[in-house]
Amino acid sequence: MERIDNINIERLDWLCQERGVSHDQMADGVGIAKSTIRSLFKGSTGLTFNQLQKISNYFDQGVLFLLEQQPIIEEEFRSPAFRTLMNQKPEVSPVVKSIIRRAEKQRELFLSLQEELDLDTPTFDAPHFDENSSPAQKAFVAREWLELSNESSFDQYRSALESRGILVFRSNGYAGKWQIPKNSPVLGFSMYFEECPLIFVRKQDPEVRQTFTLMHELGHILLHHSSVLDDVGDVDFSVATHDEDDANVFAGNILVTDEHLAEVSDVARPTDTQEYPGWLEPLRRKAGVSTDVVLFRLVETQRLSRDNLIEYYKNRRPPENESPTGNRQYRHREPRHLFGTYFVKTVFDALSTQQITLSKASRYLDGLKLADLHKLKQYSASV
Repeated sequence: MERIDNINIERLDWLCQERGVSHDQMADGVGIAKSTIRSLFKGSTGLTFNQLQKISNYFDQGVLFLLEQQPIIEEEFRSPAFRTLMNQKPEVSPVVKSIIRRAEKQRELFLSLQEELDLDTPTFDAPHFDENSSPAQKAFVAREWLELSNESSFDQYRSALESRGILVFRSNGYAGKWQIPKNSPVLGFSMYFEECPLIFVRKQDPEVRQTFTLMHELGHILLHHSSVLDDVGDVDFSVATHDEDDANVFAGNILVTDEHLAEVSDVARPTDTQEYPGWLEPLRRKAGVSTDVVLFRLVETQRLSRDNLIEYYKNRRPPENESPTGNRQYRHREPRHLFGTYFVKTVFDALSTQQITLSKASRYLDGLKLADLHKLKQYSASV
């Protein structure tokens, strides 16, 4: 079989370093003999087109990327939003870097599909804020902008953001290219663009933690017009920096309004702080939030002392930072989980009008096999 000899080995080596894998690990990952990859780097052999395509797909690149002979200029390879995130957290793992790039690429695919279809799609038009207003006041404006009313689940809040031209992606809980490593503190990130900003949320149990991360990232987009990579410490009410504190206040107020808090009885407040979750359960369920968020709002409105909050934190069991494990029993539903309803709908609209092929639709929808693609279409039409 004919082999391709003009592969840019320097580019391939750079991709390995970016992913944090050795040449042998890459060989295992793509199913090519280690001896073949070693010979390639020694310059004594080439690759078949099929092998080159496997490597390109492994790194989420096109084949031409590895055939171009020009050296990589990192400023051109990495977008301004990506560089902003890396400057904030230089120590972020290669796996998280890959997820960020992959998510940005999915956004670009989404925009290209919208353009091809000439759809009348939601555009991002941020609400107008009074510059002198507080994050809490801006949250009130944002609730009206999103037309929030009885939302209580992550998917409902996600749909509200999608209706305003913001893409929301979410990680998988099991091992794979869309899983944030379990030992990583990263909870999510926002990538600010004037058109179609992107929010990525780490899948966590309970779901209410995902919802808070979602609104925290929305705060960065609407308040700061910035791209931000957030970890556990950034959403901690007690230690967050100024911008992170603003995003926390914004998220807390957009999820738990003053009207919500009016439903909490101060008279019924337990003397034992460990009974707070039961005391606040009706509101937690109604708003789809955690005990922490409601307590934060009660402290903010001076209905609860900070000493009570500190005592509650001191004695409670700390939440785990790991994502749920998950499984692939419902593989066909994964693209909706990952990319959201509107993204999936856009792909199927392009497919139904024959503006993309089944092969392209599969690639846009996380490599779904044909049978799963049909299942996803049926499932999307039924929900």
